[in-house]
Amino acid sequence: MSHEPMSRRRWLAASPLAAAVLAAQEHAHKAARSAEPLQLGTLDPAEAKEIEALAAQIIPTDETPGAREAGVIYFIDRALATFDRNKRQIYSRGLQEAQTKRAELFPASKTIAALQPAEQIRLLQAIEKTEFFEQLRTHTILGFFGSPSYGANRNQAGWKLIGFEDRMQFEPPFGYYDAEPNR
Repeated sequence: MSHEPMSRRRWLAASPLAAAVLAAQEHAHKAARSAEPLQLGTLDPAEAKEIEALAAQIIPTDETPGAREAGVIYFIDRALATFDRNKRQIYSRGLQEAQTKRAELFPASKTIAALQPAEQIRLLQAIEKTEFFEQLRTHTILGFFGSPSYGANRNQAGWKLIGFEDRMQFEPPFGYYDAEPNR
């Protein structure tokens, strides 16, 4: 039995998630290269509209693009079809609970997407301690700041917001901590 450290490549190949991660990555790469608009594969259009409305309040549009403009819903859809397919039930149950809470808070409303932004925020505050909200927030952040090759961060909106430059190679010093000390 060998005790040498396992490389990341070998570990990934041995992982039970390897096939799902590779399939998701391949799909995302094809979608990123395609001129066609991205299509939903897991969520139906009504679910996607509701989830997108909530994600758009987690990372809202202001003077910079938000989750909606970055296409976070496509990342969420892809995640639920591939590497996070076991989270699909969290979304189904959580969206039903969010709809129940919406009807309770805003009896005259029909959908989450039709609520005013302040009402959507109030709804999010009412469900922020749920597993659904935590998963939605995680997927929204991952989609907004992740590589555009994974289906979101359209036009590198998230990277531009934090000043990240996507270059093939970075020249030293990478940061102040790498610079030569002044002598």
